[in-house]
Amino acid sequence: MLELDQITVETEGVKMQLNHLAVVSAIDSKPLSVNPYDPNTLKALESAIFSSPLGLNPKVDGQRLIAAILMQNCLNNFFTAHFILPSIYAIDCQDILASMDKFSRLCAKVVAKSSEDVKQSIRRARQKALGTIKKAGSCFPKDEAKRLEKEMN
Repeated sequence: MLELDQITVETEGVKMQLNHLAVVSAIDSKPLSVNPYDPNTLKALESAIFSSPLGLNPKVDGQRLIAAILMQNCLNNFFTAHFILPSIYAIDCQDILASMDKFSRLCAKVVAKSSEDVKQSIRRARQKALGTIKKAGSCFPKDEAKRLEKEMN
């Protein structure tokens, strides 16, 4: 969420936060409406929002400002929300892909290590079972012991 509270508006020589001068509300799922308490502050609000470090670009619509966020998305063309963000705020697909590549390599290493641990655990269990069969070999016939050993392998 954008920090709208960090936008200060100078009106009549006094600096105030945006939320002290206007109501910001969602029109529907995408654009936001900035409705000033005093219609005379509309131009000051527009100027402050436009010149803010967030790089927003609101549009005047009668007695209010309408704004939408356009965020670059690797999978879709654009996702529209409430203010237009400059390219420095856009998602860099190459960075995301590089991070995903690093993450997938890390996951592969973790899976390989886990699978090796499981294989070693299975080997130890099989060796323990074979040792038990050999120790108890005198308790049952040799053909039964051979069948159990073969079943273990």
